[in-house]
Amino acid sequence: MEPRAPVLMDKYEMGRLLGQGTFAKVYYGRSIQNGQSVAIKMIDKEKVLRVGLMDQIKREISVMGMVRHPNVVYLYEVMATKTKIYFVMEHAKGGELFDKLAKGRLKEDVAQMYFRQLISAVDFCHSRGVYHRDLKPENLLLDENENLKVSDFGLSALAETKRQDGLLHTTCGTPAYVAPEIISRKGYDGAKADIWSCGVILYVLLAGFLPFHDSNLMEMYRKIGKAEYKCPSWFPKDARRLLGKILDPNPDTRVTIAKIKESSWYKKDLSPKPIQSESDSINVNDVVSNGDPGPSRSSNANEESREEGIKPAELNAFDIISLSCGFDLSGLFEDCSHKKEARFTSREAASTIISKLMETAKSLRLKVRRMDKGLLNFEGTSEGRKGVLSIDAEIFEVTPALYLVEMRKANGDTFEYQKVIKEDIRPSLKDIVWAWQGEQQQQPLQLQQPLQNQEQS
Repeated sequence: MEPRAPVLMDKYEMGRLLGQGTFAKVYYGRSIQNGQSVAIKMIDKEKVLRVGLMDQIKREISVMGMVRHPNVVYLYEVMATKTKIYFVMEHAKGGELFDKLAKGRLKEDVAQMYFRQLISAVDFCHSRGVYHRDLKPENLLLDENENLKVSDFGLSALAETKRQDGLLHTTCGTPAYVAPEIISRKGYDGAKADIWSCGVILYVLLAGFLPFHDSNLMEMYRKIGKAEYKCPSWFPKDARRLLGKILDPNPDTRVTIAKIKESSWYKKDLSPKPIQSESDSINVNDVVSNGDPGPSRSSNANEESREEGIKPAELNAFDIISLSCGFDLSGLFEDCSHKKEARFTSREAASTIISKLMETAKSLRLKVRRMDKGLLNFEGTSEGRKGVLSIDAEIFEVTPALYLVEMRKANGDTFEYQKVIKEDIRPSLKDIVWAWQGEQQQQPLQLQQPLQNQEQS
């Protein structure tokens, strides 16, 4: 007989631990009255009082009561005992957005959806005089419908906490996401600082790694202060323009939320195109010409690619570095040798690579779909341990004589994916592979910890 779950104040059954920090633990809970799932944040009063953070807890309660918005985690109620404080909140079943980014960058339409929801939530908070001050993927949760929920208002500030100069002065936030004016400690506008953090998040959504990163914290701060970053080649031009306006180191000229909503990338319709039926699956002959292009890259290879409807994206040295484990957020969670993507370089023509990929997929009885330029999707025909296995294969042009191919798991079980790559795909592609990605990688990025409050607002 299983032990009965502990009950909180005759109202909630407390279940498994979802996460924990220095002063709090978060548990899964269930309402005894209606069976609703909740998240219960349990705060240790003694620890909070010892470090003088009780006012911060009170402010968090006040803020969460003010910001009732579809994209903000809902606070149902607050309860307390002699030793503990309990926040009973909406349970975001999808976990942290950070976990999704650990698998790699997001498709443009998904990134846009999350960014729009983030901007909507932040705009609402600002309209209520609330400034979050620690926006980052770890504090953005997802519900069961993949909707974004802003959480953790522990470092937030209210409009009435501004000094006589109309600015906030508390140094807080997370180094990689913090605005340059906060670093300078000269006072800052909370709304403009939040907008900067939204820009860093947008970059991470599209890239899968941070725009400002350095093992030396002062060097990273220097890069932030000068907005010294580069956009990978796959960033759309209108997204680059928007980022340039958001990541403006001068808060006086930084774009407003109203202007962000008017930008072409924000308003662009990125609704997913209809998925092809099985009868529309691509055949090798639909993409590759019958003639043999030969073992080496010819001068007509680019023309062949255009005629076939697939023109690989160009890839520069910066992009290649960014694809390494050292800049990939997945390194925070798993060994690089167990990643959900595999990469190889090839000196063959683009048409030869595409032909070989599709022949391999056909031999493995995988359905093939053309998703975008230089991007193919291979999908199994039967259910695996975690659904149907799906693999995306994307081709990038490094130089006119060298291509990089990235194969990443889009759906299904990771171990099944790794087995297919190792036992089936790698041997089948040996004729076109110049080199597979090496096992030796740079050290992964570390989770960014928030700055300590250095003075009271």
